[in-house]
Amino acid sequence: MDHALSFVIGTLCILAICYRLYGVFFTRKVLGVDDSAVTPSHELKDGKDYVPTSKWVAFGGHFAAIAAAGPLVGPVLAAQYGYLPSMIWLLIGCVIGGAVHDTVVLFASMKHHGKSLSEVAKAELGPVAGWCTGLAMLFIITITMAGLSMVVVHALERNPWGAFAVFMTIPIAIGVGLWERVTGSMKNASYVGIAAIMACVFAGPYIQHTALGEWLSLKASTVSLLLPIYAFFATALPVWMLLTPRACLSSFMKIGVFGLLVAGVVFINPQIQFPAVTQFIHGGGPVLSGPVWPFISITIACGAISGFHAFIGSGTTPKQIDKWSDILPVGFGAMLAECVVGVMALIAATALHPADYFAINSAPAVFQTLGMDVVNLPKLSQEIGLDLYGRTGGAVTLAVGMADIFTRIPWFSHLASYFFQFMVMFEAVFILTAIDSGTRVARYLIQDFVGDLWAPLKRTDWMPGAIGASVVACALWGYLLNSGDINSVWALFGVSNQLMASIGLIIGATIILRLSHNRGYMLTCLAPLAYLYVTVNYAGYWMVKNVYLNPAAKGYNVFNAGISIVMLALGLVILISAFRRWKALLGRPAPQAGLKPAAAEA
Repeated sequence: MDHALSFVIGTLCILAICYRLYGVFFTRKVLGVDDSAVTPSHELKDGKDYVPTSKWVAFGGHFAAIAAAGPLVGPVLAAQYGYLPSMIWLLIGCVIGGAVHDTVVLFASMKHHGKSLSEVAKAELGPVAGWCTGLAMLFIITITMAGLSMVVVHALERNPWGAFAVFMTIPIAIGVGLWERVTGSMKNASYVGIAAIMACVFAGPYIQHTALGEWLSLKASTVSLLLPIYAFFATALPVWMLLTPRACLSSFMKIGVFGLLVAGVVFINPQIQFPAVTQFIHGGGPVLSGPVWPFISITIACGAISGFHAFIGSGTTPKQIDKWSDILPVGFGAMLAECVVGVMALIAATALHPADYFAINSAPAVFQTLGMDVVNLPKLSQEIGLDLYGRTGGAVTLAVGMADIFTRIPWFSHLASYFFQFMVMFEAVFILTAIDSGTRVARYLIQDFVGDLWAPLKRTDWMPGAIGASVVACALWGYLLNSGDINSVWALFGVSNQLMASIGLIIGATIILRLSHNRGYMLTCLAPLAYLYVTVNYAGYWMVKNVYLNPAAKGYNVFNAGISIVMLALGLVILISAFRRWKALLGRPAPQAGLKPAAAEA
């Protein structure tokens, strides 16, 4: 059998070489970055949004923003196909697609003074494409909230320990926010907050069999209802009170947990118990019903290439880049780091026995049809103190895999339940942070769109409009959350996410074609775009035909079918607009000396 250490060393070596060769080529030759040109952070410096930031601080903030629960969950679900398809897509998709996408979107936004992707699309492709991009962004942020929320539903159901630890992060984050507001020190407040969160994890066993524990033994339907209700109230709070302190706490936890996971894998070097490919590569799997292609590229979005990163790359990050050359470590480097996270999640899943993996990720009735016998799961369930069967969504599998790895260290052999519950809380904090910020972004997008019809709604400080838009945003993704299983909802998320990545690559190809002296460099975006666009459209067609409009399928949902069709239509409109723009640009002479400096783009 293969061992995890060979995967880790191979991944780090491949990504380091690609960073040094392809990353440098892409930023210096293709994009022609020029540090003599002024960046938006200096040109529009205001001490609030536009703030020049050192490259490693900017890298940390950008990585913390893009590396949410997606790279942890996608590879876990895709493990159904075996470790080989996932490893291939993570490495190739990240270098050729994801790193290029993130870097070129960041570059394009900086060329347009840090504007959002929809504004960049409007400037580069025209008003119709800009409007379609804005609508596509609303779709993806709404579907993302549902997809990520689905991940933790089965992790928190009938789990009072985990529910208590996750619930307590809310008052702890508010306390951290108030402390920072009064004292002005987020650093000290964060240390206290991390200690308080750890205390709640260790206090969990003592509340399990109390009246509070009974009250927190929630059904899956209850968790699915509470999440959008929570999002509505969280969106109403000022960002400094909940969103910012929770994001700060989760950043500390991300760094610590990722570091511990790498150390655990290196120290233990567990065997990879999954085969290279499984019998489900042709479809019909209990976790994902579709075949390995296109669904490997839809399931593993974050970690390989993610359109959600465009929100960050055209949001806060371009307003903080100090020098143009900093987009190499911030844009290209952060995406490679996220790929490492995805590989670690894949190792944690495939180090489990396949039968144990499928018993966790399949409904009990479905698992019975597979003809498999669990191996270590009864022992793990006993050690963790929780029934692990049928807890779909990926979060439980990752938590079990990590707990299994860490408890092989002699000092930690009796701490399986603590490692498990900490990982559940860790993933939930990621997702709650994404829910807070994502619902807020969806609210702004809804107000912006409807505000074109009624001007007062464009005012984000107008309370009736803010409340109404928040209700609509929460209702939309709350409905999606309660309308299907992880198979259908995560596939919907994957299609929308990768469609957004296609749009980012379209804009990247356009700006390279417009500004580069070598038009062949456009292929750096066109090659991944061609693969991704075909993959997304085929996956969307497959899901509509075989799941959303199939009354016999578990994920049958006409509403989801309508969303899929609209999203694919938006992508087609944007691509047609791009073809027209490319034809016009090809009719002009190419620039003579690389890309224009940023000042010329004003």
